[in-house]
Amino acid sequence: MKYQQHKKALVLLADGTIFYGKSIGIEGTSTGEICFNTGMTGYQEIFTDPSYFGQLMVATNAHIGNYGVNANEIESDGIKISGLICRNFSFTHSRVDSEGNLKDWFIQHSTVAISDVDTRALVAYIRDNGAMNAIISTDVDNIEGLKKELAATPDMNGLELASKVSTKEPYFVGDKNATYKISALDIGIKKNILRNFVKRDAYIKVFPYNASFEEMSSFNPDGYFISNGPGDPEPLIDAQNAAKEIIKRDLPLFGICLGHQVIALANGISTYKMHNGHRGINHPVKNLITGKGEITSQNHGFAINREETEAHENVEITHVHLNDHTVAGIQLKDKNCFSVQYHPEASPGPHDAEYLFDQFIENIKKVK
Repeated sequence: MKYQQHKKALVLLADGTIFYGKSIGIEGTSTGEICFNTGMTGYQEIFTDPSYFGQLMVATNAHIGNYGVNANEIESDGIKISGLICRNFSFTHSRVDSEGNLKDWFIQHSTVAISDVDTRALVAYIRDNGAMNAIISTDVDNIEGLKKELAATPDMNGLELASKVSTKEPYFVGDKNATYKISALDIGIKKNILRNFVKRDAYIKVFPYNASFEEMSSFNPDGYFISNGPGDPEPLIDAQNAAKEIIKRDLPLFGICLGHQVIALANGISTYKMHNGHRGINHPVKNLITGKGEITSQNHGFAINREETEAHENVEITHVHLNDHTVAGIQLKDKNCFSVQYHPEASPGPHDAEYLFDQFIENIKKVK
């Protein structure tokens, strides 16, 4: 890839629909499932969230890049989206603690990004027709070649991506003399989740996506965590088996997003690919235990089957999404286990659901 500002670019959807725009500085082509995020801020956290691996991100906010980048606002080791599609890209930025501009950051990570796209029309089209594979490219005169490349792109349904973003070797986070020890299964973990555990006096050992229960238990933890992440949860058999073993022993277990889906699968509840998924920082959720509403940060394209969850004798629905009534949280009636289909670490997003980390620590205290 080479730097070339303002070259013509396009978005080609799997159904043949084309939207045109301009390159923001990187000549090339990128494929993935197209999705949109409705957040008005937090673009750097979104771009580095491992849950977005393999996806082309459409930003619904009209301006992207206006406050630059900062190393403290990344959720992984770099950009995880396959590419960016936006309306207005800010080549200059203005913020006191900014460490650089977004254009150079994208060039540094060799990530294709295009602007000047009619994102309102594109988002409306995706909303009506559903998430689908797409390709963005500066090779605007090679439509037939791009169609062939797009046709060869794997479908997100059934696609295992956790192995692409997970750590290769276990690592530690926090103070080894902390009060609590947590074994975390990394199937796409965000840094701010780990920060929230450390803030609550926990020492965490993070394990690769395919770690067994025996490996995770060798740390002699007080509790277990299964992280967020990208792709379809069904192929994650190792993670499901680890969850089954943790649950069987009634050890404290907490899951977020993909981890929530893995816990559901471990209990015989199926998952399905959503029409569009939920991606934004203003999703309304109702806590059925307290009766309170929460504004939440969400990023997922799969959900668990509500009818099967309601019919399960040992699973209770604790949270529901108020827009479409999908399951947003569960707990096991007879085990020390719960999970949610959103991001209580709120990065980016509101802090309404941070109490879930406290709830997990309380569950640990009960058996410690």
